[in-house]
Amino acid sequence: MRGEFTAAISQLSLERGIPKEVLLNTVKEAVKAVYKRTYNANGEFEVELDPNTGHATVFRLLEVVDSVQDPDTQIGGADARRADPSARIGSVIRVDQTPESFGRIAAQMTKQVMLQKIREVEHDAVYNEFQDREGELVTGIVQRVEPTVVIVQLGKAEAIMPRSEQVESEHYRPGQRLKVLLQKVQKSPKGPQLVVSRRDKTLLKRLFEIEVPEIYNGTVEIKAIARVPGVRSKVAVAARQQGIDPVGSCVGVRGIRVQNVVDEVRGEKIDIIQWADDPATFIARALSPAQASSVQLDSDEKTATVIVPERQLSLAIGRDGQNARLAANLTGWRVDIRSAESMLRDMGTDEGAGAAAQQAGPAPASEEGAEG
Repeated sequence: MRGEFTAAISQLSLERGIPKEVLLNTVKEAVKAVYKRTYNANGEFEVELDPNTGHATVFRLLEVVDSVQDPDTQIGGADARRADPSARIGSVIRVDQTPESFGRIAAQMTKQVMLQKIREVEHDAVYNEFQDREGELVTGIVQRVEPTVVIVQLGKAEAIMPRSEQVESEHYRPGQRLKVLLQKVQKSPKGPQLVVSRRDKTLLKRLFEIEVPEIYNGTVEIKAIARVPGVRSKVAVAARQQGIDPVGSCVGVRGIRVQNVVDEVRGEKIDIIQWADDPATFIARALSPAQASSVQLDSDEKTATVIVPERQLSLAIGRDGQNARLAANLTGWRVDIRSAESMLRDMGTDEGAGAAAQQAGPAPASEEGAEG
């Protein structure tokens, strides 16, 4: 048993990074639990473990009394003094009760209990390490790709990326390094469960914080993000300090900053939009690269009617209505895009009113156009 204890402590300490002191305390608790279970022992016990040899000694804790009522927890004065000459009435002494055959009978059981307790210590360490890091960007290595989840190694912990948090256009393979958003950390019967995401729009925010010092130090703020993962995103930014160009800060010299983010999200197109407090101005900018001629707002319905030149109608709408939907998601307004020509026609006749309209928001896009 001594050899098994010593080998297990050394191996687990090196492989799992658990301090030897923690392992020794864990082994003590395991030995105590197995002793009580094996010998059906009641009362309080302590275990001493020689860290050099692995030899375990089991002590029963007994209160010294005049008259013994419970032999599991009490010992008479005369018996106590034979075990410990310094024993006095009311004191607690330790009596060695290590059985000679304990090593042979319980070694394997002790090892199993010990490993279980070490797993619990390991799980607690992982949970404590990650519980306050929800919403952070972390780098992991793909371990396995399964039909419904991707297993990502985060240091000594494993995280899962469910299908709902994967990007359809991305292909994951074992050994691949990925930046992922730590979305959720929770306890489960099998240990802590870490859930990561590549779809969450907060991933974009964290990537820009890394690439753009002005965002990291707070002089430029990301106000809103709308995203179709793997395809296209719009990011609204505002300067919090006079004299700073928020869009230029995010784009970087020759576009290097935004390109680094695009590379990390595997070529997803990213439009950087300057935030505006005025809803009409913000909605017009959100439809970039299309140029709006005018924006009319219905505050009660929170609907914006945007007029664009006929030649830019398809650009404003985007392929399958994508640009219009992203603009609506970014601004929080329902966006109705019309060409100037159709508006003039509608003013002259009620017939076919709104035939050129493109709705973005709760209603799906119905007019097909070129990709924005």
